[in-house]
Amino acid sequence: MGFEAFWYIDLLGTFVFALSGALAAIDKRLDLFGVVVIAFVTACGGGLIRDLCIGALPPAGLVNLAYLGVVGLAVALAGLFQTRLLRLAQPTLFFDAIGLGFFAAFGVHKAYTLVPDIELAVLLGVVSAVGGGVLRDVLLGRVPVILSKDIYASAALVGALVQLTGELQWLPLHISAWLGIGLCTALRMLSLRYGWNLPAIKKVV
Repeated sequence: MGFEAFWYIDLLGTFVFALSGALAAIDKRLDLFGVVVIAFVTACGGGLIRDLCIGALPPAGLVNLAYLGVVGLAVALAGLFQTRLLRLAQPTLFFDAIGLGFFAAFGVHKAYTLVPDIELAVLLGVVSAVGGGVLRDVLLGRVPVILSKDIYASAALVGALVQLTGELQWLPLHISAWLGIGLCTALRMLSLRYGWNLPAIKKVV
């Protein structure tokens, strides 16, 4: 599984995260410019942070027109089908769950390819997956999902660790990538469906 295949995985993640961001912005009644900005930040924010950390400059999200095109497509679809999409239960979280696995896998692969350090690759894989969502929530004045008790970053961590097995050649890359994406997305979706949460510290009255 070559880097080109991972690039397509990254584009898929970009699309679903942009869709997530666009729907969140539409729900907040932002204008067109605001929707595009939130969609772009959600889709590319984590990748920009990752690229800056590993010295992949300029960041791909700023110089590759494919990313802007994918974000534009997501914004257009969100605008055209917003009524149907917003009927989904927690549409932003639904598309977040899908994008989470894609970005965790690609983030680990790109980080480990350029800087072969295990700890850094896993960390930046998680950052790639959750960074855009954090920026989106901050801009929209919401508590970021990563800071709540939801299973979010931990799901991205599972996907990143599975992808790492491929980078270390313990599993074929094409297996580790799709297995990591599947497990991460499934864990997040199941946690939303059944209300699984991490333990919270109870406030003492």
